[in-house]
Amino acid sequence: MKTAYQLLLTFSLLLAAPGTSFATTILVMGDSLSAAYGIAQQSGWVNLLQQQLPQQRVINASISGETTAGGAARLPTLLQQHQPDIVIIELGANDGLRGLPIKEMQKNLAQMIQQSQAIKAQVLLVGLRLPPNYGPAYTRAFAESYHELSRRYQTGLLPFLFVGLEDSSRHFQADNLHPTAAAQPILLNNVWQQLKPLLDKP
Repeated sequence: MKTAYQLLLTFSLLLAAPGTSFATTILVMGDSLSAAYGIAQQSGWVNLLQQQLPQQRVINASISGETTAGGAARLPTLLQQHQPDIVIIELGANDGLRGLPIKEMQKNLAQMIQQSQAIKAQVLLVGLRLPPNYGPAYTRAFAESYHELSRRYQTGLLPFLFVGLEDSSRHFQADNLHPTAAAQPILLNNVWQQLKPLLDKP
């Protein structure tokens, strides 16, 4: 009788056989906006993306409350484990809502981008914005961080995840921060517009 290790090795060899076609692996590193906070998991935009791409593998490593520091700390293990072809980084909102230094957020996001590119993964950076009560200087610097990082590291960029979410009663939960299930197809479409060019690259 084969041991579990021998069975795993046999399975791995079969996967690696000549002519085997591997699906693209997409790793999503996000916070509650990608973790389907407050709604059914199957309704979240990441799960909808998996449904739209049945031949690909979509791994949702998003955690509600995640900061860029937390994402940067978790990413190396996830990259080693999953070897993704594309990494979608949707982080920063919790840094901003806590008023953390913009430079620290940029440093953490830059680290995640560099780690992903080091294994030849393409990166899609998903931008966010803060409420105006955080002050014009801070909110402007926050939003511009995504553009600056995208230019510096030549990544894909979705400047603002919430484009098209204009009906607060329909598109946002009672906290006015987290999108409803009805908003998820719109979020998916926003991400898809910038993700598709990366999937089309050889």
